[in-house]
Amino acid sequence: MGVLKCVALLVMMIASTSQLAQAQGLLSLISVSGLVSCSVTGNIVPNAPTPTPPFPNALVEVSCGGNVISSAITNGSGRFNIVLNPVNILLNSLLSSDCNVRVVTPLSNCNATLPTSGVLQAPLRLIGTTIRGIFNIFNLVPSLFQLTGI
Repeated sequence: MGVLKCVALLVMMIASTSQLAQAQGLLSLISVSGLVSCSVTGNIVPNAPTPTPPFPNALVEVSCGGNVISSAITNGSGRFNIVLNPVNILLNSLLSSDCNVRVVTPLSNCNATLPTSGVLQAPLRLIGTTIRGIFNIFNLVPSLFQLTGI
């Protein structure tokens, strides 16, 4: 009986420690967000004679080693946000050269004069962390997009 009491006490201590860690904001999430513009670079073209329009309704994927981790659709302003659980993917992995953000919707969907093939692709970079409630959020954004596979 003494062993069972010790095991039960140990389980209760671990559970309360876990709850304390959660209460102190030690749970983490990874947020990948950005803006996709309707251009061959997917980026806003500075000093363009006409403003670079957004790329709405584009499928954006976070991909590592050719495997899609998660995806989202850009809104009417070309913005996307993908929240990842670090239990499923490590932050260090996302920042490796093996992971990137890919816009798989053809550019011709937002402008018929742009290429019908190729994928906009950008590596990820960490821009900081935010604490929101009990969550520590690692904020990642795509670096400059490049058109690949044309």
